[in-house]
Amino acid sequence: MDIRKKQRVVVDALEDIKGRDIHVYNTARMPSMFERVVIASGESTRQVKALADNVQEKARENGARVYGVEGEASGEWVLVDLGDVVVHIMHPTVRDFYNLEEVWGGKPVRIKRTATRAAAKAPAKKKKARGKTARRRHRR
Repeated sequence: MDIRKKQRVVVDALEDIKGRDIHVYNTARMPSMFERVVIASGESTRQVKALADNVQEKARENGARVYGVEGEASGEWVLVDLGDVVVHIMHPTVRDFYNLEEVWGGKPVRIKRTATRAAAKAPAKKKKARGKTARRRHRR
């Protein structure tokens, strides 16, 4: 599977379960065994586990191999190894403590939003509320 497609599958899987603060880093030029690091947060241990499960499920559905998963027992920090993409899903306090963004320091990758995701992320337009006087004028 193409690296861009794989990272898109991972980001979509994280967004499906409302993963927060998702960042993708290109680590291809660093001496590592993978090309991308994806870091995301979940608000609770239950959400962190659900995010990790969804990433694994969507990766397998798209033909990617899951090489390993670490940290599912505690649920504070789960690592999903997809070979050339490594996904870190963390509770916000753990993420702040370890600060992996600084550790990996790779080049951030911009993720293009698909049309349906962009529409879902766009704020809804609010209708103007009518005041008492506007309602009275409308009745007349």
